[in-house]
Amino acid sequence: MRRIRYPVVVHKSAHGYDVHCPLLPGCHSQGDTLEEALENIKDAIITYLEMVSEELKGSLYEVEVAV
Repeated sequence: MRRIRYPVVVHKSAHGYDVHCPLLPGCHSQGDTLEEALENIKDAIITYLEMVSEELKGSLYEVEVAV
């Protein structure tokens, strides 16, 4: 198993810590402590990557859009 580092952004709030991974849209977690939040985002990243891997088992196409 290889290890990859992902940057995460942590925000302290009145309810604990919110954390998200900007490289993985929609990948968020939280925790009561910073340590808990960082452990939780690791689980969220693993789950995110497993879901993407499952989705890629279908046919993959590229589309072009004008922006």
